[in-house]
Amino acid sequence: MRIVHWLFLVSVALFISGIGFIIASARTSQTAEAAAPPAAAAAFPPVASVKQIMAGIVMPSAAAIWDSVSTIVDAKGVQENVPRTDQEWAVVGAHAAALIESANLLTVGNRAVDQADWVKMAKAMADAAQTALQATTDKNPEGILAAGEKINETCDNCHQKYQR
Repeated sequence: MRIVHWLFLVSVALFISGIGFIIASARTSQTAEAAAPPAAAAAFPPVASVKQIMAGIVMPSAAAIWDSVSTIVDAKGVQENVPRTDQEWAVVGAHAAALIESANLLTVGNRAVDQADWVKMAKAMADAAQTALQATTDKNPEGILAAGEKINETCDNCHQKYQR
């Protein structure tokens, strides 16, 4: 009877240990799943060409930034144009954000002509547009002017090397 009793106790101990290992394993796998980075979003293949991005996003966005702060001198006198309402500032900010995002688009897939100057110039454009975006947040017309000058400079530098 003692042997049966000891076998029973050993069986119960093994059973409880097994349950403990299963619980510990489940907790470890849940922790690993929680710590794992989210699955990458499905990649969409690039569709637009560089020329289409330039014509559809870069040029209209840059022009909107350049035109948002200006001085017109004519027979009527001097007219200062600056965004005045929150909505006008938001529109300029949206154009700056589009310009930043277009820099990303210009480096995706086979659009990057090279991985050196092309990428650096796209980043320079994004940085200049980021300055414009901050100026819209600050409602700073002088900041828009300075950013517009930098945006123009980045465009000129890139076109000088790559535009065909």
